[in-house]
Amino acid sequence: MPSLRPALPLLLGLLGACATNRPTPWPDDLKWVRTSAEYPALTVEIYRVATRAVLDAADGRPAGSWAVILDADETILDNSEHERRLVVAKEEFSDATWAPWVRERAAPAIPGAVGFVQAVQAAGGRIAVVTNRADSLCADTRANLEAVGVRADLVLCQPVGSSDKNPRFEAVRTGAPPSTLGPLTIVAWVGDNIRDFPGLGQDARGTPGALDPFGARWFILPNPMYGSWKGNPER
Repeated sequence: MPSLRPALPLLLGLLGACATNRPTPWPDDLKWVRTSAEYPALTVEIYRVATRAVLDAADGRPAGSWAVILDADETILDNSEHERRLVVAKEEFSDATWAPWVRERAAPAIPGAVGFVQAVQAAGGRIAVVTNRADSLCADTRANLEAVGVRADLVLCQPVGSSDKNPRFEAVRTGAPPSTLGPLTIVAWVGDNIRDFPGLGQDARGTPGALDPFGARWFILPNPMYGSWKGNPER
């Protein structure tokens, strides 16, 4: 009987090559966002509830006197393709991968977002996007928003050295720079991170009353892929 020993290294090499070429499995959070029926069902539901609440709050207000503040990423723009590329390349998030993705201007809209924005503007409201994308990427951000059908009245990106959105929220309200719209009554906020809402952080989970405005004036979308929650201790 011929010996199989000479073929063994070749067989092991072929098995190793197959293992190397096997696609990297997606983590559950990414798979849920990109493939589940539940994810778009939930975002559409949230935006429908937000639309009804905003139109009720705006009833009787003069056109142009009020606004809704929204985040951009995972609120209007879907960046799960960027997350998929990181998984495939076995890379972590970095400016080196993020900036080229933003400059592609290729992020699609979150389901429900465009209809919500259009309903707000049709009712006389302004749309202010307050995002922590860097100022250097703001032109690309505006172009991507317009490409999906969102013509924001104002886009405020992150100034150098400060990721705190609260000063920009206040600027939208008072009309102070960097806002260019004049004073506005803010009737609602929409985001995917607790920090997309005025005065909130991760400690809101245990703070009595901190979450009361959600579902009435504040509306949060699911984002299991990333966020300020990732720094929370396990318990």
